Amino acid sequence: QVQVVEAGGGSVQAGGTLRLSCAASGSIFSINAMGWYRQAPGKQRELVARFLSVDGRTNYADSVKGRFTISRDNAKNTVYLQMNNLKPMDTAVYYCNLHQLQHDYWGQGTQVTVSS
Repeated sequence: QVQVVEAGGGSVQAGGTLRLSCAASGSIFSINAMGWYRQAPGKQRELVARFLSVDGRTNYADSVKGRFTISRDNAKNTVYLQMNNLKPMDTAVYYCNLHQLQHDYWGQGTQVTVSS
């Protein structure tokens, strides 16, 4: 079994910064992708940023390009999301996702609230 645990959410004013972390543990042996999704009230869950192991590329949602940066520590099976210049539209529950051998593993989610 795989466990995914997020940390680092909170409340900030517009223009502020937050850093999220996600640590994976358990039966990890072939990660296909790992990254962040978010879900705002009344909206579908959407990709924010992720690493693709097959070629090392990163994907970002257009709405966060230039403001958010995903990074990782492979030795710790941990990914981070540095969020700068936050906007009220970024308010959502942020979920970490690990995709391994056709299985998706999700964290419990961490709330990010940005006030104007």
